[in-house]
Amino acid sequence: MTDSVTIGQAIDSLLHDGSPVRFSAYDGSVAGPPDAKIELHLKNERGLSYIMTAPGDLGMARAYVMGDLELRGVHPGDPYEAMALLVNHLKFRRPSVSEALRLVRGLGIDKLRPPPVPPQEHLPRWRRAFEGLRHSMNRDAEVIKHHYDVSNRFYEMVLGPSMTYTCALFETPEATLEEAQAAKYDLICRKLNLQPGQRLLDVGCGWGGMVRHAAREYGAKALGVTLSLEQAQWAKEAIDREGLGDLAEVRHLDYREVMETGFDAVSSIGLTEHIGVRNYPSYFTFLREKLRPGGRLLNHSITRPHNRPTETGAFIDRYVFPDGELIGSGTIVAAAQDAGLEVQHTENIREHYALTLAGWCRNLEANWDECVAEVGEGTARVWGIYMAGSRIGFERDEIELHHVLATRNDERGASGFPLRPDWIA
Repeated sequence: MTDSVTIGQAIDSLLHDGSPVRFSAYDGSVAGPPDAKIELHLKNERGLSYIMTAPGDLGMARAYVMGDLELRGVHPGDPYEAMALLVNHLKFRRPSVSEALRLVRGLGIDKLRPPPVPPQEHLPRWRRAFEGLRHSMNRDAEVIKHHYDVSNRFYEMVLGPSMTYTCALFETPEATLEEAQAAKYDLICRKLNLQPGQRLLDVGCGWGGMVRHAAREYGAKALGVTLSLEQAQWAKEAIDREGLGDLAEVRHLDYREVMETGFDAVSSIGLTEHIGVRNYPSYFTFLREKLRPGGRLLNHSITRPHNRPTETGAFIDRYVFPDGELIGSGTIVAAAQDAGLEVQHTENIREHYALTLAGWCRNLEANWDECVAEVGEGTARVWGIYMAGSRIGFERDEIELHHVLATRNDERGASGFPLRPDWIA
């Protein structure tokens, strides 16, 4: 290899089986098939520095978010087709030390000076430690604010009228996103056997979708809590618009600060991912203590297909869910049982999340210009690649979505649960 190396030559030398996409760079070099539908274009030296100083998905993401790496042939709001190609076929081999040194010299030692990280990027894990213990109330509030207090208007455009940022339930492949979100809430209400006048606690309630559905459709007295101030404000306005103020309430509050007890049902929809696996014992103990004897708990959360501790990838940790942790449903079941709950039913609906994410990407693409005007192009790009990449993860069974339904039994062991599930027609 000569001292001078083009970027295209470097790409070619590190790929296992060739590139499935066309690659071009600001130095005029190219790699990959000339007739490929998808093209990656590296626009400038800063983009190369991002990639060289943070190899893997983090460096690529930084360059893409800053606009230094262009993805051509797909819309940035729904780059699913490109990401599927890249995930399945773009496999870089690890160079030897001597080869790596030659590549660095050929591309320029100066490219190893890290540029400033994009403003959308959260602090690394070691820096977040200075903000407080992982999953302390203060630190949880900060990371929730990072992700959820983006802009209510942005979420309205991406999530649609339901303002529901959790997996929907598609009763048919042709169901709309709105129909599927309503079906999800209805299934949870039926699993909880909600009746008029019963009391529901929804922890991590988001924009109040479950609270409003339970109050409107089942006549339940529903209390929701969220760490996001913007979510709480939006939810309160929605409750007032729908005339549900006598039944539904949403508070800006950490779930650990809920003082009331004796609830007939507790729902946790998309919260478990944020609390930390080591906190499962206290989490399920707390929720059990909120239930009356015979009450039911429904835990809806993203899971892994195994129960081995696994760190979240750098991109997801820095840009999407700081401090997020996933584990298999078996760990969740065990923690619920150890807290004194009887697990009655589990269900995996991972394919539904792939469909949900596809719907959100379609919304982002359809409302791209307004979304960019609302939050900036960098943030909109983050959401496009995050949702498309997550869709692939659910399709490939790299992540799953489980319902775990449990009861707090009375002192005689009575659960109030029917002999057969009563939510299935």
